[in-house]
Amino acid sequence: MLDIAEELNRWVEQGREFAVATVVAVGGSAPRQPGAALAVDSDGTAIGSVSGGCVEGAVYELCQQALEDGTTVVERFGYSDEDAFAVGLTCGGIIDILVTPVRGEVYPAALAAAVSGEAAALARIVDGPADLMGRALLVRPDGSYEGSLGGHPALDRTAAGEALAMLDAGRTGTVEIGEDGSRCGQPITLLVESSVPAPRMIVFGAIDFASALVRVGKFLGYHVTVCDARPVFATPARFPEADEIVVDWPHRYLESTEVDSRTVLCVLTHDAKFDVPLLEAALKLPVAYVGAMGSRRTHEDRNKRLREVGVTELELARLRSPIGLDLGARTPEETALSIAAEIVANRRGGTGVSLTGAHTPIHHDGPRAPDGRIGSVA
Repeated sequence: MLDIAEELNRWVEQGREFAVATVVAVGGSAPRQPGAALAVDSDGTAIGSVSGGCVEGAVYELCQQALEDGTTVVERFGYSDEDAFAVGLTCGGIIDILVTPVRGEVYPAALAAAVSGEAAALARIVDGPADLMGRALLVRPDGSYEGSLGGHPALDRTAAGEALAMLDAGRTGTVEIGEDGSRCGQPITLLVESSVPAPRMIVFGAIDFASALVRVGKFLGYHVTVCDARPVFATPARFPEADEIVVDWPHRYLESTEVDSRTVLCVLTHDAKFDVPLLEAALKLPVAYVGAMGSRRTHEDRNKRLREVGVTELELARLRSPIGLDLGARTPEETALSIAAEIVANRRGGTGVSLTGAHTPIHHDGPRAPDGRIGSVA
């Protein structure tokens, strides 16, 4: 439900009563991942989506029912070829959806944290004793938590620890623990939704292609920074949609700023005096993606220079250059789309090939949790 936190937080501030349906598990070619949500208020207004349209009507009714009787339920939707008009997923997948009325202080606190950009994890019981279904716990990065799952005293502590581990990894997914907080006994399944600050996209080179990439980066949910050593080009007027504009030598800025495993670095300068020291530093960092613009001749020359300054073959293998997927792009907008497509494919494990005639999955699984369950990166 944190994927629609901004709208839901407004509902809380307005004093509206509402119920939320949240995807808690998926199988096959399901269109949405765990954490995706649809909410319905007491006036019948709906926001969000759990299936891209297939089962929204049925889920809408479940939310209305939850508002009326105050109960929490988990409903499974799958594909049915016996009745073409049955409510089900036309894509052939299976989704389990938790439907619960939103009450108490934990949910509003979780929504407020998500809207303000604070790191927090919302853990909810989605499978277990009926009287505990939908109980929630809000876990902070320091390990403190609000609310209670209502079971054995050790349950809250164990759940908080599991949620904290998923928050540290920026993951959303499910985990099983025992009702008494141990790894044995009657199992309880928790859905943990991690709310973390937006991942960073740092675009080096204040050129026209960068302007288009900034727009696409914002559309994908990145916090976008543009960096260039030339103050005449790195201006708010040229990049009005950027979150931050930095005038500095690219390698010097990269060495002074914070990056993490979700950060993507796009080097668009294709000028050796900028590129070589920047990429020398970038390829040693544990970031998600490093791409550099330039022709194949520029790429070969750049690689030669990088080897001369000590960049290893293993580090060079991380470099996406020439940057982007082969879309035949020519304009800045088409090139930005090409770069964004490669970033998404790299993040989700996609191949980048056309789905027509391919035998690859349409929806690729997210990173696997240590227990083998599938989750998604926020």
